[in-house]
Amino acid sequence: MAVQTPQQRLANEKFAKREAAKRGKGEGDRKTYDKPSKMPISPVWFGVLGFVVFGGLLFELARMVLGF
Repeated sequence: MAVQTPQQRLANEKFAKREAAKRGKGEGDRKTYDKPSKMPISPVWFGVLGFVVFGGLLFELARMVLGF
């Protein structure tokens, strides 16, 4: 068996304390560290996409109404 360094020993003790604190708790009682949900598209690109779609629609309606 290999000898532990002081850093490994401290890390193992810290891990053991964390695991001991979890014992006896249900899945819902444990703390979770989920990242907050992030939008899949930035507001800037959302605005650009909206301008392309709705701007094109407005130009098409203007073309139909004004007869260009």
